[in-house]
This record gives sequence, structure tokens and C-alpha cells, in this order.
Amino acid sequence: MPLTRIIEGVNQFHDNYFPSHQELFQQLSQGQSPEVLFIACSDSRIDPCLITQSPPGRLFVIRNVGNIIPTYGSASIAEAAAIEYAVQALGIKEIIVCGHSHCGAMRGLLQIGNLSETMPMVYSWLRMHGEATRRLIMDNYAHETPDRLLKTTIEQNVLTQIENLETYPVVRSRLHAGALSLHAWMYEIESGSVYAFNAAQRKFALLKQRSFPVPDPLIVTG
Repeated sequence: MPLTRIIEGVNQFHDNYFPSHQELFQQLSQGQSPEVLFIACSDSRIDPCLITQSPPGRLFVIRNVGNIIPTYGSASIAEAAAIEYAVQALGIKEIIVCGHSHCGAMRGLLQIGNLSETMPMVYSWLRMHGEATRRLIMDNYAHETPDRLLKTTIEQNVLTQIENLETYPVVRSRLHAGALSLHAWMYEIESGSVYAFNAAQRKFALLKQRSFPVPDPLIVTG
């Protein structure tokens, strides 16, 4: 049973991992000081801490369907509250938006009409907050093969969320002061590779020793 495996994992954590890291958890009980706000998809195949090999306390994480950040002032306030808290209260200086290969949300965005009856809430979420990406793709990349179209949609969606982040007053203020950096990443499940948007090349490039700055306008060409 799936729940049995989860409970076994809890027991293993309590019996094995926790005792050997008790000092860390004692420190964490006194407060948090994460280094990065990591925005990722809810997809079960994506684990920000695993991908970045980050211990507890290092990442402040927002996850939702499609790693989407609604623009400031929109109806969805959960993401807005988390962003405001991360930047204002925790003083985070790095924000990463990370999309991933084979994203079901982006596949749904490309066929959004099919969702209205079967998954009306998913339809509403994507229709409300994914239209900028969908329109850009349909107007500029509709000629591509299905696999390439999905990859381009995933990448462009990440760049759209970077633009959306800039509509938040606290983010815009910190960017202006040079106290905050935004990073656009794409994780490839099948290879384990992470790609970051390279401003000079105007495309996502393999992340090695560093990430790349993301200037405006945020449109990938080629």
C-alpha cells in the first residue's frame, strides 16, 4: 500500500536520519534563514531539494501546477504572500523559477479546450494565468513539431514567470537596489541536467558553475 510505504519512510526518518542530524534540527527549531526562493511545479517527479542537494532550511519553496506566478494584484494571493514573506521578512536575495521537461501543465495549456469539462479547476488556473505564454507560443511557434513545441512552451512559461515576478513591488524595489537576482531554470528529468537562461545567447544553456542574468525582454529566439 502506498500509505504504508510513506509511514515506513517516516519511521526511517525518525529512527535513522533525525538522530544523526539532531543538531541541525535543533538549530532549525530556532528559526529559518533560507538562501533561495525556489519556485517549482507540483509534479511528483520534481524535488527542489534533491535537484540542488540542499539540506533542510536552505530553500524556501513555492510549488503549484505549472510553476506559475500570477501577476501582482491578481485573484490568487497564496503565491503573492509567499513571495512577499520570502523577500521582505526572510531577506532572500536569489529567486529561481524552475520548469521541467514533460510538464503536464504545459501540455494541458497547449490543449486547453480539452480541460474545461474534465478538470475545470485546472482549466481555470491555466486559462487565467497561462494565457500570455499560450498566446506567445501559438503566434510564434505553432509550426514546430509537438515535442519541440512543448519544450519551447516550458521554457517560455519560465520566462513569463520571471516577468510576472517583476510586477511585485517588493521584488521590483530590491531589483532596482541590486539586492535581488532572478534566475530562469529548466530541469530535464531524463538526463538530470539543469539549464539556465543565458542572456547573451538568448537561450537556455547547460548550468555548470553559475547561473545567468535574465534581462528584458524575456523572449527566447531560435
